[in-house]
Amino acid sequence: MNGSSKRIGALGAAFGLLALMAGQAMALDKISIADVGSGNATHWPAYIANEKGFFKEAGVEIEFLVTQSSSAAIQQLAAGSADMSLSGMPDAIRAIDQGAPVRMLRIEVGPSPYEVFGAKDVKSFADLPKKTVMIGGAKDITRVYFEDMAKAKGLDPKDVDYVFAGSTASRFAALTSGSIGATILFPPFNFKAEGLGFNRLGASADFTKNLPFTAYSVNLAWAQKNKPAIQGFTKALARGVDWFMDPKNKQEAVAILIKAAKADPGDAASSYDFLQKIKAFDREGLLEGSGFENLVKLLKDQGDLQGSAEVSRFYDASLLR
Repeated sequence: MNGSSKRIGALGAAFGLLALMAGQAMALDKISIADVGSGNATHWPAYIANEKGFFKEAGVEIEFLVTQSSSAAIQQLAAGSADMSLSGMPDAIRAIDQGAPVRMLRIEVGPSPYEVFGAKDVKSFADLPKKTVMIGGAKDITRVYFEDMAKAKGLDPKDVDYVFAGSTASRFAALTSGSIGATILFPPFNFKAEGLGFNRLGASADFTKNLPFTAYSVNLAWAQKNKPAIQGFTKALARGVDWFMDPKNKQEAVAILIKAAKADPGDAASSYDFLQKIKAFDREGLLEGSGFENLVKLLKDQGDLQGSAEVSRFYDASLLR
């Protein structure tokens, strides 16, 4: 081989190496997230981070895996079928207490975004005795929220018959079918119900204080091997929260929810105002100081936890460092 051919070969090898390095630099860490239902407003910051490229800039790519209930999402996580999950916090707490290889990562939604809606002949909680109420599950966070409201309104929760459906979409469908007396809904389904003439009986945020709603949890074995992906994810999600909270972004934020969750434009706009009002999202989402300890204590007092109520059992702060 002559000198010219050698130089060409060296250049070719160099370009090949650069191309390989560029491909490696562009590779994204994929994160699968077990979720309840097929899209809702509580995931808005994640939808924003995805649409605006924040996740990609942080080196991660997310995929939502649909499950039918909060407990099912945690089961998928514990089995290793998902890297993360989004669920009501009691389900994650109970799973960890029972030895599941799961840890909570950060709060998704703090203040409860739920409202209770009654059938068209149910004007108040006083009309609910002997009627059927649909909540998320027998030990779901929705039961905690509903019963706090019921007691404050003078209704003994024992006076209603419970039925269960894990997703808000399913509960909304039951309400519109006329098969139940009341149910608990979050945006945008509360606005859909209002638009159809169903009766708003109360907002959970007005009654339930310092009991956070949903959280991201991680499969512990996956998390211990993927701390950079977790840190990239949480950084991008914080950017999504910041972007959502800036009022000048409302119109685009509404468009993002319409695309991601197939939401009605009017409902999406109302949901934005509602979630802003209750300050649903916190950029850090730290478990400490969120009221998380109140929820753990509540579950312990109810006999739902076998182990101690020491909150450090349920998360690993090193995953965020």
